[in-house]
Amino acid sequence: MRNAVQRRNHKERAQPANREKWGILEKHKDYTLRAKDYNEKKKRLKILREKAAERNPDEFSYRMLSSKTDKHGRKIQDRGNVSLSQDAVKLLKTQDAGYLRTVIQQTRKTREKLEQEYQLMNGGNVKVLDGGDGVRRGNHVVFAEDPEEQRSLGAVHGQWRAISSGKDDMEQNARENLNRDGRDLSDNVSPDPRQLLLQEAQALQALKQERAARKHRKRDHETRQSRLSALKNREKELIATEAQLEHQRARMNGSIGGINKAGVKWRVRERKR
Repeated sequence: MRNAVQRRNHKERAQPANREKWGILEKHKDYTLRAKDYNEKKKRLKILREKAAERNPDEFSYRMLSSKTDKHGRKIQDRGNVSLSQDAVKLLKTQDAGYLRTVIQQTRKTREKLEQEYQLMNGGNVKVLDGGDGVRRGNHVVFAEDPEEQRSLGAVHGQWRAISSGKDDMEQNARENLNRDGRDLSDNVSPDPRQLLLQEAQALQALKQERAARKHRKRDHETRQSRLSALKNREKELIATEAQLEHQRARMNGSIGGINKAGVKWRVRERKR
């Protein structure tokens, strides 16, 4: 019957809020594993100290003549690696060269695509990046005498704003200021304070949005510029690696000179034609 009664689930204490930066709170099972590992290392170090204290300095073995140690005193021994044949090494280097050429081509395409975003339509100068289509439109204004010239300017210079001479705008504003009776209400209408406050708030909001957009464009420009620089450096390193690998392959094939094991420089002499 005691197992049929619902009992409280006892949970372990969590990490306090002021110690969350130290990670999860260590439980007893974690402490057990850590203590076991510490004691094993402690025993191992004790055995090594005893061996070092009881070492005989006059001990000798003929195997010491064939064994070697590095500059730090560590023994150099064969790890069971099988040396490859000359043909296998040449094949592997050929595959490495093909892989390097593929990576270089991919990096070059990415770099060229990124550089095209910086290029203008003519002149090859650097673009000013924008958050939209990649080009910030200039403020160059072209005035047209009539609508036909305006349309022609818009067709030729798509990035310019063709603005008419202003006659149509003046007439439109005059028509808006006239009432139905034909009287001009531009002088009789008093400004509404609430409308002025609303206009000021809208102007301030537009200014904030423009600043945020300018900051975003600048950050985007810096990000693309740093990415382009990183791609150029990566491409340069890959090209240098490919050249070094080609040099190694040429030395293995005996098509260029080098320095042999005796330290003698040699080079391949081509037959005179």
